[in-house]
Amino acid sequence: MTVQTMLTLLMQGFLTTLAIFTLTLLGSLPLGLLVYFGKKSRIAPLRWLVNAYISIMRGTPLMLQLMVVYFGPNLLFGLSVSGNWRFSAVIIGFVINYAAYFAEIYRGGIESIPRGQYEAAEVLGYTKTQTFMKIILPQMVKRVMPSVTNEVITLVKDTSLAYVIGVVEMFTRAKQINSAPGGMGLWAFLAAGVIYYVFNFIVTVVMDQVEKKMSYYQ
Repeated sequence: MTVQTMLTLLMQGFLTTLAIFTLTLLGSLPLGLLVYFGKKSRIAPLRWLVNAYISIMRGTPLMLQLMVVYFGPNLLFGLSVSGNWRFSAVIIGFVINYAAYFAEIYRGGIESIPRGQYEAAEVLGYTKTQTFMKIILPQMVKRVMPSVTNEVITLVKDTSLAYVIGVVEMFTRAKQINSAPGGMGLWAFLAAGVIYYVFNFIVTVVMDQVEKKMSYYQ
């Protein structure tokens, strides 16, 4: 196997990694905010349910959660599980896992904002929705950016767990290259490691720039 062939195969796997990463963020970032609202709900059963969900997501391995999402429909309802369900199961598993973590990050950011700002908004005639959207949310985003960045970087590496239900992302592709006749040995893993690092470096730079643009929220 030539170096060019190896890199081509790895980049094919990276496209899957990138898709998992992007779709997970698009789903988990807004869902995390909804989970936070559920956690703070005045409806006790909803609050208990959300707290239980967060506890389970944070207290069990992501690998196990992916397996439950993938095999659950068959075990619980007798539904057939096809190959097309694999990728969807990965996205669902990642989204519900990361939403729980983001909800706790949001909670820390929102609760760090002084109560006086709520009172000032009330004096100015703001509704609760206006107070949250115009005053609390922008400050919360600024305060939680370092924690969110850490989770995003972790997500890049966690995408390799998709292999557990047969989704071929970049790290799985590296293992296939390594075990193939005439494979590149450890070079495939080293190349995959470099790609992970470069991608994480780009993510870090982008997140740092976003944080700097929000520096006017002190």
